[in-house]
Amino acid sequence: MNKIVKFEPNTKNYLPHNFLAEKMILSCMLVNSHVIEIVIKNLTTEAFYFKNHQEIFKTILILHKNKKIIDIITLTTFLQETGKINQIGGIKVLIELINQVPNLVYLDDYVKLVKDKFIRRLLIKLGYKIINSSYITNIPLETILNDLDYEIFTLTNNFQFKNLVSSTDLIYKVFLELQENSINPILPGLASGFYSLDSFTQGFQNSDLIIIAGRPSIGKTAFALSIILNVLNSSKLPVLIFSLEMSKKQIIYRLLSMETNISQLRLRSGKLYKTDWIKLNKILKIFSKIPLFIDDTSNLSIYDIRSKIKLINSRYQKIGLVVVDYLQLMQSVESKNENRVQELAKITRSLKNIANDFNLPVIALSQLSRSIETRSDKKPILSDLRESGSIEQDADLVLMLYKNEKSLIDDFSSNSIKIIDLIVAKQRNGPTGNLKIKFDQIRTKYSDL
Repeated sequence: MNKIVKFEPNTKNYLPHNFLAEKMILSCMLVNSHVIEIVIKNLTTEAFYFKNHQEIFKTILILHKNKKIIDIITLTTFLQETGKINQIGGIKVLIELINQVPNLVYLDDYVKLVKDKFIRRLLIKLGYKIINSSYITNIPLETILNDLDYEIFTLTNNFQFKNLVSSTDLIYKVFLELQENSINPILPGLASGFYSLDSFTQGFQNSDLIIIAGRPSIGKTAFALSIILNVLNSSKLPVLIFSLEMSKKQIIYRLLSMETNISQLRLRSGKLYKTDWIKLNKILKIFSKIPLFIDDTSNLSIYDIRSKIKLINSRYQKIGLVVVDYLQLMQSVESKNENRVQELAKITRSLKNIANDFNLPVIALSQLSRSIETRSDKKPILSDLRESGSIEQDADLVLMLYKNEKSLIDDFSSNSIKIIDLIVAKQRNGPTGNLKIKFDQIRTKYSDL
């Protein structure tokens, strides 16, 4: 058996760092207490390369947290009492920092320099981790790639350089935004195309995980496709559908039926009239230009979803919406020793992370538990979500479709038209309540009542 050699960074050669920039930042923090808040929002202890600088930074953070005065006396006293004064190189190191006379105007540049070197060190360590992981053959390759992909994405996403903005600038920008919105009212989130729902939620917000739940055959996919068409028509932003239940062709037939008002039965049978062909030609031309992407991979993993979102995102820069149909059909790559509840908890948490990482709304369809059928009141509640704990916890918005027999009315010309209750069962940043929408069963299309 070949022995696996563990590759590690050669610490004999210095890793990337900037000694003077680190000294300048610590000096700024000692000279001006207002600087501390700015620095701690941008740098962690590990961002400092030298151990004595890390210790000084940690001490400043402790004193700041305890609302103590921060100067050479309090700093020296704390380090002496904790027995760490010699670890930092003695009091002479602190005196050097005080005598540095830093220019606070260039603090932003110092922070950027230190952060740049910190990211480079992390990349070097990650490079060695990639090499070592490649030798471990008893871990699935998909798991290794998923972990590494997520680490790289987190690294680039969390450590992007951002301009330091004062509260005065922020307040001024917010005031201008409020003024602009009062003159030209806009929806803060992505419009679903359902007026009653958008009024209630102010649209789908970026980084939100939205759950659409209901019993089988209630029309969850139809509702999601109605939203997708509305988003494509209004925003022109790309939409991704990950369909684990229906094929690409089935989805296209549904969309064509919804847009042309030709029943799926007639579309599939080919019993089309001349007027139907005119409608189809018009819609097909539109469909050929819209940025709609459909993936009907059956054994879909979170890694697949993340990779494909990155691919589309790199091409279009901005994605409007991601839809997963549906949750209970997804599998986790690490599910060997887990029950289904634990497995689903990982999936919903990963979907929420995707919404956060790519800053877009993610819609996931979900089944409701069969226990609802045994109750006299069949109106769904949050606990009716199958394996509900994790879904309820991670979701920012939970919408439930319910065919309330008491609300069905006969004022429509076709028996195929039904009134469906749209229950806003959870909304993290808004109210909950009950709305009503219209469902055309023949064309599987939802619309405003």
